[in-house]
Amino acid sequence: MLRRLAVTLLAAAAAVVTVAAPAGAKTSADEVADALNSSHVYVDPDAAEVVSDRDADLMSQAAENVDTPVYFVVLPDDGEFTSQAALGSFMADVQQDVGDGSYLVFIGNTTAADSTVLDSSDVAAAEQAAQRMSTVPDAAVAFANEAEARADAAAASGIFSMVLLGLLALAVVGGGFLLYRAKKKSEARAARELEEVKKTVTEDVVLLGEDIAALDLDLSQADEATRTDYTNALNAYDRAKAELETIKRADEIQRVTEALEDGRYYMTATRARLAGEPVPERRAPCFFNPQHGPSVQDADWAPPGGTARPVPVCRACTSELHSGGHPSVRMVEAGGRRVPYYDAGPAYAPYAGGYFGTDLMVGMFTGMMLGNMMGSMVGASMLGAGMGDFGGGDADGFGDFGDGGGFGDFGGGGFDGGDFGGFGDF
Repeated sequence: MLRRLAVTLLAAAAAVVTVAAPAGAKTSADEVADALNSSHVYVDPDAAEVVSDRDADLMSQAAENVDTPVYFVVLPDDGEFTSQAALGSFMADVQQDVGDGSYLVFIGNTTAADSTVLDSSDVAAAEQAAQRMSTVPDAAVAFANEAEARADAAAASGIFSMVLLGLLALAVVGGGFLLYRAKKKSEARAARELEEVKKTVTEDVVLLGEDIAALDLDLSQADEATRTDYTNALNAYDRAKAELETIKRADEIQRVTEALEDGRYYMTATRARLAGEPVPERRAPCFFNPQHGPSVQDADWAPPGGTARPVPVCRACTSELHSGGHPSVRMVEAGGRRVPYYDAGPAYAPYAGGYFGTDLMVGMFTGMMLGNMMGSMVGASMLGAGMGDFGGGDADGFGDFGDGGGFGDFGGGGFDGGDFGGFGDF
């Protein structure tokens, strides 16, 4: 399977169960289990300032879009769990109601992880992937991705081991079928993502072509500089069309949007020259919709429930922001639904990468679905090597709860001291 997450976040995303307990009340294992059974995510009321409803939705979507069961618990660092054993005992009760899976718990600046479906080294690798991220939802996505990859690798390894050990031919055939099925599933997902992203970028190519045709420039009447810019725009359009015809995978879309970014700038320069205006500096496209062409300035903007960050904005979107309106956002198809391109999942990371480049994407998309999930394109280093000063603490990132990477020393067996298999020592 070795799948990467491809998640769509809708305005009406699957609701994460909210907790009725008042702030400051002792955490109930039953309430946590109910939330995990409903949405894979529990956020304690006293941690709601750290993890917003939108963050919780992102985490729920991340859990629901992997095949291996993963669950996330966000608790306040209020002294309720003062030892690994206390947390382990509590999580043992939760697991009894929820079932097998991989669990990641956030307590203040720390994490604890364990699993009944992964071995200790795979759990540690998944937790380390989470700790490299810069926000709780990013960490949850990284944990889910790594847990999925580790589970897939373990399954494949088991199948190959059976073959190598010469087990019964039926087992070999069954293993081959599982591999074949996994391959087909991966191919189907890749084909769907390619179709959706290709449709999106085709719309962009067509729009640039219409823009060029509408200008209807007589090159014989233009000066040299104008002819050069217009010719560059035509060449960029032709390059985008040619690249589009060769695309075989969604991650190749970046070559098309790089050409489109060129074409958009040169059309802007051509129009400026024809109007006798100064040629604008070359800036990144408009964040809200790259089809708008080059930006004219940076403006502070925050996604719902997120922090403000400077983004490049075109003239029309700048006016909308200044008047308190909502700029027109580029909507794309992902999972059969129309969503903002920055919430469309990792398949759209190359789409944005061609327009903006990875350097600009570092801060611009952090905390949004595209930023959370584009690890295959830019890796964790793009979004920050550590968790930062999370939750008001003084740590450099998410550390281990206690002195290890799990839920406590319960006798080496799991949550309840040994009978709950799959959870190692700290």
